[in-house]
Amino acid sequence: MDWKDSPEQASFRERVRAYIQERLPDYYRTEEHRLAKLEAPENDWQWDMVHGSDEAQAAAKEWAGALAERGWAAPGWPSEYGGGGLTTLEQFVMKQEFAEADAPEVGGGNGIPMLGPTLLVHGTEEQKKRFLPPTLSGEYLWAQGYSEPGAGSDLASLQCRAVKDGDEYVINGQKLWTSAGHKSNWIFMLVRTDPDAPKHRGITFLMVDMKTPGIQVRPIISMGWQHATNETFYEDVRVPVNQVVGEENRGWYVGMTLLDFERSSIAGAIHQRKALEEMIDHVHDTNGTPNRIELLRREVADRAVEIEVNNNLSLRIASMQANGLVPNYEASMGKMYSSELSQRLSRTGTKVFGLYGNLWSGTEDLSPLHARHTQTYVSSVVGTIAGGSSEIQRNIIATRGLGLPRG
Repeated sequence: MDWKDSPEQASFRERVRAYIQERLPDYYRTEEHRLAKLEAPENDWQWDMVHGSDEAQAAAKEWAGALAERGWAAPGWPSEYGGGGLTTLEQFVMKQEFAEADAPEVGGGNGIPMLGPTLLVHGTEEQKKRFLPPTLSGEYLWAQGYSEPGAGSDLASLQCRAVKDGDEYVINGQKLWTSAGHKSNWIFMLVRTDPDAPKHRGITFLMVDMKTPGIQVRPIISMGWQHATNETFYEDVRVPVNQVVGEENRGWYVGMTLLDFERSSIAGAIHQRKALEEMIDHVHDTNGTPNRIELLRREVADRAVEIEVNNNLSLRIASMQANGLVPNYEASMGKMYSSELSQRLSRTGTKVFGLYGNLWSGTEDLSPLHARHTQTYVSSVVGTIAGGSSEIQRNIIATRGLGLPRG
């Protein structure tokens, strides 16, 4: 594998870097934005546009306009749908440069990177025309309705029911861990439409307006006192049949297409490296105790090596996609390794800062790096569960990657 950019990639990288430097609004370079991102890591420029402060909304609109000029809000979408039509490696380069500059991530949230590509594969032309433009502009903010109290890693056990009534479905049931459900105005969800079919059959993929009567959103507060996810309840919620994506009772395959996009993230290692470097610089640049680094230098070195491993796993996935291959167990390796590394990195951060690691509030004067590592430590607990638990990923690696038998 060649780690160097080709001449074309190097030229594209320079153009992306220059464009960010020229067009990124000042708000996204401020400590105010960094603190806001710490409080709500799931937020991106699209959330800012709808829910942010006046300054954040103005910056988001300016950034959205800059991205739209190049089709970079959805760099992988075809140009006829407002995307950039970029190759996989161009998207990889772009995400690297955005992460390096701490610019709001392209294709953030659930809409552009997940629902959009799924509609391009499985949606009707009418659905593409109706849902893709407002998703691209940020008018539609999407939540994901997959997990349920009895269906997490074993997602096919879901029981939220949708019964067809004329030209509508009537939904009754519950979803759990609905991230950003309190900020979204639409949700895509898997519902059971045939309870007598085998559990991977009889499931349908629906798009639902969150303003539809009968939907209730209740907050789930994290261990870090943050409200990022929710439980949602559906009582006689009526949804038009033209909001089904793909075939009725074949939604499992649509949902798995979406998860393939979700598990192909390629920017995490850069954020991890920047967090580690920032932690080390902070210890040495303050009047604290640099010997904390010395005491933990082997552990810090381990994290640095692991971050480079994670970067190479991401490069492998990008290389496969660039060659027309679909990462399967390779994506599971990347997802599992990255989520577990995030936990180890945050744990190392709390050790480096000693007793100051007990400070939880980002506004506390004595909190190192605004309690970033303490907050990410507790929030990263769910990282090895969300999007497919590490146990599920290990099963995929064992059976599909190593060819081991089930049982």
